Amino acid sequence: MSFIVYPALDIRDGQVVRLLQGDYAQQTVYGDDPLPRARAFAEAGADWMHLVDLDAAKAGGYTLAPLLARIASDTPLKVQTGGGVRSRDDVARLLDAGAGRVVVGSLAVRAPEQVLAWLEEFGADRLTIALDTRQGEDGVWRLPVHGWTETADATLDELAARYARAGMKHLLCTDIARDGMLSGPNIDLYAHLVATLPGVAVQASGGVRGVADVAAAKAAGCAGAVLGKALLEGRLRLEEALAC
Repeated sequence: MSFIVYPALDIRDGQVVRLLQGDYAQQTVYGDDPLPRARAFAEAGADWMHLVDLDAAKAGGYTLAPLLARIASDTPLKVQTGGGVRSRDDVARLLDAGAGRVVVGSLAVRAPEQVLAWLEEFGADRLTIALDTRQGEDGVWRLPVHGWTETADATLDELAARYARAGMKHLLCTDIARDGMLSGPNIDLYAHLVATLPGVAVQASGGVRGVADVAAAKAAGCAGAVLGKALLEGRLRLEEALAC
């Protein structure tokens, strides 16, 4: 499978922001220009981008449909997007607004039966299952929910395997400890997922600092990498990442 670089924009109150380890109290604002940034991604040669509605992730009710529609109409980008996806109608609405793939995160952990039905209805190529994970002192990768304050019963390995058996094609996995920290992606984690989930396109998310990290994710067998803070802060040029 081909390797995809996903330049990412996280949107809160109409602004492009980044959070540290998902903490809304630790926010950096990078401007109020998501559409021009998306156009710049396309001009740099990106095929895909990753768009997150942080307001909806907290309160539900995806709010970026107008922006999504503009990106879909004004650029050739395919958009992977999510935040606050709580129902079947949410998925349908995002796809109708122009999403290439809809990201389902917390609900994929809390209500897997519901999300498994969506995989069958909409097709596995239209959904990205997002599993944010944190490693316990016992070495087990667990799945925090509710703003990463509680932990689900199922482990990362158990739930990812369940989705894979049901035909999941796209898995976005974020190591919470590295999210927004510019500390490098957890290559060991991604190599493990690639090895245990044959046929699943694993996307690395969290910690990417530069081109070497993108190359390492590709070498580990990942199908893609999400670029956030490093791109926004100019530590990494999108053209260089795409050249990987």
